[in-house]
Amino acid sequence: MRTIDLRGRELTRADLLKLVPRAALGAEVAVERVRPLVADVAERGEAALREQARDFDGVEGHALRVPAEAIAASLVDCPPEVRGALEELIARLRLGSAAQVPAERVTRFAGGATITQRWQPVSRVGLYAPGGKAAYPSSVIMNAVSAQVAGVPSLALASPAQRDNAGLPHPAVLWAAALCGVEEVYAIGGAGAIAAFAHGVTEIGLDPVDVVTGPGNVFVAAAKRVVGGLVGIDSEAGTTEILVIADASAEPGFVAADLISQAEHDEAAASVLVTDSAEFAERVLAEVELRASRTRHAERVATALGGPQSAVILVDDLATAARVSNAYGPEHLEIQTRDDERVLGGITDAGAIFVGGYTPVSLGDYLAGSNHVLPTGGTARFSAGLGAHTFLRPQQIISYDRPALAEVEAPLLALAAAEGLPAHGEAVSARFDGSDAGTGEDA
Repeated sequence: MRTIDLRGRELTRADLLKLVPRAALGAEVAVERVRPLVADVAERGEAALREQARDFDGVEGHALRVPAEAIAASLVDCPPEVRGALEELIARLRLGSAAQVPAERVTRFAGGATITQRWQPVSRVGLYAPGGKAAYPSSVIMNAVSAQVAGVPSLALASPAQRDNAGLPHPAVLWAAALCGVEEVYAIGGAGAIAAFAHGVTEIGLDPVDVVTGPGNVFVAAAKRVVGGLVGIDSEAGTTEILVIADASAEPGFVAADLISQAEHDEAAASVLVTDSAEFAERVLAEVELRASRTRHAERVATALGGPQSAVILVDDLATAARVSNAYGPEHLEIQTRDDERVLGGITDAGAIFVGGYTPVSLGDYLAGSNHVLPTGGTARFSAGLGAHTFLRPQQIISYDRPALAEVEAPLLALAAAEGLPAHGEAVSARFDGSDAGTGEDA
């Protein structure tokens, strides 16, 4: 891992935004690559999807819509310990997600003047689960349970076709779908899946959705950006990243293991350590070298840790470390210091925050009860992670009776006149023309 030394430098926020490490292939470049793929699916539907499956997944002639019986039957081969773990994840996530659904609230201005704030779920969502270098049943659950807790009535799931599973998505993806009760599943991957959700594919019975969610690589994230506006998206949840703020009190082995854990996802994964101790940084790097060579995906990890997106950043103090983290806007932020709460107080921008030496990101990936679909590439500075709230829209229901409207008639007329919109005021005054006007009573 390369080292970026920021010690002894007075850096503005603009400076930090330029200095934090990023992947060589950014979302802007990826957008230009996927835009034609999205347009092709919008124009040619199933034919375009089959060509993309052939070119990117090496699969041909498969059923794009997974038969319902294949989803249910997949559970026969699910190991009992895995099924138990998935069911535990579902139960914990339902509890965690329920806290994200706001209660309806009524504001009263007068006896007959109310505004009711309600949170209405969208009608249909498209859920994406990656299927490249690993299987992600946990991502299926993160998506599906959040939508179900929000009250979404229609869910569709897409995940790439697998050559070694007869063109079906990975078996573990089907296990999760079955356990969550998701019956509309498509063997479609990458940018094509995002395009299919947004535009619909009539030949396979895929209706357009209102919101597209789920993690993926940088091309999936870019496809979301392309269709944004046509449909809602959760965030640009692309290639994973972890930033650890640690001082000399932290356990180097813990930090090293956590950096490696995210690096095994993908060669483009980002692992960043920010510390005020050069000696501690050296101890972590020694642990990384030792552990990375022994892990199953050693080659992938080495590529990710050696890439421009990964680094050790040396700072003068932990307050500066928090500023660096906020500029980076990490998907996953870990804090392992002598005073975790003080450091946490300086954090404003992160997808999810893991506090203390015994709260690794892996816990959030699986069984913390939090959601692991989070914004990447710095978008945590303005985007939130996936949750029940992703599928809810606040709606204001306004109800005034005649006396309540009469009370605000004069100031409303004044504002309408000030804005040069007299008909706005006349729409109110019309309700008071004549003593019986606006009562709603039959003649």
